Amino acid sequence: MPDPLLFQPITFRSVTARNRIAVSPMCQYCAEDGLGDDWHIQSLGAKAMGGPGFVFTEATHTSAIGRITPGCLGLWDAAQTAFLRRVTTLIEYGGAVPGIQISHAGRKASSQRPWEGGQALLPADGGWTPLAASAIPFHADAITPHAMDTEEIGGVVAEFAQSARLAREAGFRVIELHAAHGYLLHSMLSPISNQRNDRYGGDLAGRAAMLMEVIDAVRAEWPDDLPLFVRLSCTDWLPGGLTADDAVQLGRWLRARGDVDLIDCSTGGVSPAARVPSVHPGYQVPFAERVRSEAGIATGAVGMIRSAEHAAEIVANNRADLVFIGRAVLADPAWTLRAAEALGVRIELAKQYQRARA
Repeated sequence: MPDPLLFQPITFRSVTARNRIAVSPMCQYCAEDGLGDDWHIQSLGAKAMGGPGFVFTEATHTSAIGRITPGCLGLWDAAQTAFLRRVTTLIEYGGAVPGIQISHAGRKASSQRPWEGGQALLPADGGWTPLAASAIPFHADAITPHAMDTEEIGGVVAEFAQSARLAREAGFRVIELHAAHGYLLHSMLSPISNQRNDRYGGDLAGRAAMLMEVIDAVRAEWPDDLPLFVRLSCTDWLPGGLTADDAVQLGRWLRARGDVDLIDCSTGGVSPAARVPSVHPGYQVPFAERVRSEAGIATGAVGMIRSAEHAAEIVANNRADLVFIGRAVLADPAWTLRAAEALGVRIELAKQYQRARA
């Protein structure tokens, strides 16, 4: 019997991964001035040795004021590039494809680390004024962000391009642009947070203009033979917000452009007022399935996918092309190895692990 599709290789452009499991980007909040440390090395290395096809860094920010917290990773100078070269080398040593998620936090920037309370970090306390589509704070106690003018938007677009160039120099093989969860590119897309009346506002095409410019700028620095993913929030879970129909339309536009290879389909994050009707394993998978079917572009499924059988079902039934595993891998870096065992798949272990095989 052939291996389940979940454990068969998949290719995007020149990059082939050993299976269709991706370790999701998960913020660790322990960098200093955007520079990672030994925690990042051991955490990402352990996950790569655990057998997935792709391992993504946490959200890695294009500038100091684009960070969610002072502890977030960044990629805007040479020291950060040198550190991340260690990360890509280690991930490849483990047999996985090294990916990086490039992000700008927008109006959700300048926050405390979660274990410090996660509240707004005021400028007087070492924080900064966030940038945003419109001067609308994320919640009542958040810092009122600065609404970017068109020149400032161009500057942020250029920062994304610079981060892409540095990612290439650091040896990453996949970039994912973070346009979800209420961060800057999502806040431009959503009518909840974008109330502009210039060419970056209005209808969906206007609100998507910055994302399209970022894709153009990143592609100018990112080789044609390397894949580019985009993470989208496929609904805002709010009346008047982004809908699944909007996600499908964005998927069609991205497919027609030909420079984006996969949409990582998540949801929510633009407002704490959002209410998800039912949170359960796989509750976000229908968005990946619909975008894949109706837009004709590859998708990734996310959200409380914990069992090997569930992950295998998603891929086998063409509901998504990749399964992104987050919390389950955070709890168990060897999740992929255990999933393979559960599905009767014999995968190659690192030589150092082979004595563990019964």
